[in-house]
Amino acid sequence: PRPSTGPVVGTMAASLVLALVVAVTVRAVLFRSSLAEFISERVEVVSPLTSWKRVVEGLSLLDLGVSPYSGNVFHETPLILYLFHFLIDYAEFVFMATDVITAVALYIAAEDFNKVVFRKQRIAFEFQKYAPDIITLVRTPKEMYHIPLKVALFYLLNPFTVLTCVAKSTCAINNAIIAIFVLATVKGSAFISAVFLALAAYQSLYPVALFAPALLYLAQKHYILVNLHSPTFLVLLLKYAVMCLGCLMVTICLSFFVLNSWSFIPSTYGFILCVPDLTPNIGLFWYFFAEMFEHFRLFFVCVFQINVFFYTLPLSVKLRDHPMFFMFVQLAIIAIFKSYPTVGDVALYMAFLPMWHHLYRFLRNIFVVTCMLISSSVLFPVLWHLWIYAGSANSNFYYAITLAFNVGQILLVSDYFYAYIRREYHLVEGLNLKSADGKEAHVVLK
Repeated sequence: PRPSTGPVVGTMAASLVLALVVAVTVRAVLFRSSLAEFISERVEVVSPLTSWKRVVEGLSLLDLGVSPYSGNVFHETPLILYLFHFLIDYAEFVFMATDVITAVALYIAAEDFNKVVFRKQRIAFEFQKYAPDIITLVRTPKEMYHIPLKVALFYLLNPFTVLTCVAKSTCAINNAIIAIFVLATVKGSAFISAVFLALAAYQSLYPVALFAPALLYLAQKHYILVNLHSPTFLVLLLKYAVMCLGCLMVTICLSFFVLNSWSFIPSTYGFILCVPDLTPNIGLFWYFFAEMFEHFRLFFVCVFQINVFFYTLPLSVKLRDHPMFFMFVQLAIIAIFKSYPTVGDVALYMAFLPMWHHLYRFLRNIFVVTCMLISSSVLFPVLWHLWIYAGSANSNFYYAITLAFNVGQILLVSDYFYAYIRREYHLVEGLNLKSADGKEAHVVLK
């Protein structure tokens, strides 16, 4: 007889509730502290798109009967504006609730994904797809047991997430939408997945790149062969694309009806794509375009913007059988290469890291990368103070640490990508590789 899982599930649920209580308490204390004002002004935490002060400005203009998009202050979407028009007095509660929703959605998604991984592994063994000497690479229920809780903790207690919530950055809302989208995709619900993908794209445009991993996961979930010559796959592709575009059109039209104007389109999507505001942030755009000759600006804006979407096609080919890892990589690419990134974007993809802890043995640069990310995170406010307040540094210093931070992220993602591909290779070919002459062979991935 199969053992009862009741006490196990109860323990996990109790641990999650405790983590939620601790996370909410930390946020509530910081909201009431003198640090809240300081955090809300940090350029690493808020951007011209997500700043709470700009949302308040937009609401003030709306109350005065002036279009919030008439100037160059407000760049959020109309639905976010009208959401806070009714909930402005409960803003702190809204942001704490979005973090809780995100953590719970990621917890459930990781729990369901564990079941999928274990089932695929069992099928692979049954059909003898794995080499006989890879027992140390096999994932066990005991090893995977705490992964959902770790995912939730990595999001809830990540300092980047806490800062984003306390600053009341609207990035937290976008993270919640993406988390629900991931959950719906893992559950196999194409319609709900399409709805939340459309909402995420409506708010910040770049999540459009998540269409490919979601489609691949849904095809895998419904046992559909990923092949452009397969009628079943083409029907799924068409249906999912139509649902996404339909939901996006509905939200855009709804925005027009509540605002009675199309002025929000150039002020939101035009602002994201053209990058007119060069306020310093943790991204790659601001310094480069501050130094750019106007004659070359359009060309390089296109080059920079295409980075987010450029890797989607090759990753779709390479990771077509591993859509969840593809989704993690794509979220990281968005966080690195978007025009106005904040630490909240980084926190979202970092929450997925516990799902890949079994890759640790194949990681090559994890210590160096960890040191780079921590040291640059600490140096951000230091160099900002030296530049803006002390006057003993300049923008080059701040951009240098921005580059270090982004190089650290790129190395992190590429290291996990290498480790994932290498583990998959060893599962099939075995750990004890021999060359043609019987000597020990070394794996070189090209």
